[in-house]
Amino acid sequence: MRGRDIIAALHAGKRVYGTCALSTSPAWPGAVRSAGADLVFIDTEHTPIDRTLLSWMCRTYQALGVAPIVRIPKPDPYWACMALDGGASGIIAPYIENAAQVRELRGAVKWRPLKGQRLASILAGEAEPEPELGAYLVERNADNIMVAMIESVHGIAALEEILAVPQLDAVLIGPHDLSLSLGIPEQYRHPRFDEAVRTIIRQCRAHQVGVGIHFSSGIEQEIAWARAGANLIMHSNDVSLFRNALAADLAAFHEALDEKRDAPEEDKTRI
Repeated sequence: MRGRDIIAALHAGKRVYGTCALSTSPAWPGAVRSAGADLVFIDTEHTPIDRTLLSWMCRTYQALGVAPIVRIPKPDPYWACMALDGGASGIIAPYIENAAQVRELRGAVKWRPLKGQRLASILAGEAEPEPELGAYLVERNADNIMVAMIESVHGIAALEEILAVPQLDAVLIGPHDLSLSLGIPEQYRHPRFDEAVRTIIRQCRAHQVGVGIHFSSGIEQEIAWARAGANLIMHSNDVSLFRNALAADLAAFHEALDEKRDAPEEDKTRI
């Protein structure tokens, strides 16, 4: 899917499927494509990927028809431009808590390469681009996807203002940080966590903005939230999927061969 196809689907409430890729292996893009994913979430907030390697990853996924959306280290328009220059199909901005952050990102994702005071005046609604310039910028950025992460109580409180920013394509919930902000760390089945997720889903769909949660702790919960209106299905990550599949296979060996093993230590990786 091209970026513009994903954007249209997100706003229309159609489901788009993806996963988070932490591996930089050149074998991975083909595996993600053959699994049937529409997009891939490449994380540079918690993963040490440099700009050159990121660009190779993005352009490989692009060539295979899987849209690479990059989570930048912080909600900064300069980081967004660097990822897009490297071949990203879109940007995921972490820990958004106010509309001003989204307006700045809008300039980088939807109006690039316009800069400076000219861009600032347009984003503030004080000026309009000339018709020729406007048409050029719309077409140049038509495939750029803009996603804001809501990961805190403050982000939920500001969500109506955030959703009012034009050209926001989707909201992605960060479950780990949200559970901490709610004071119930990693309690993803807690009623308050579920209600927070459903509140975000309702508000986003009311604004015809796509919405999802990056979740690795139970596909049945993801399905329930999808039935409630979540349409950006960002399922798990390669490390978790590999670990779970390998653990299941090894457990099957131990059971079949009547072997008793101590339970392995819990993986503390949090993405």
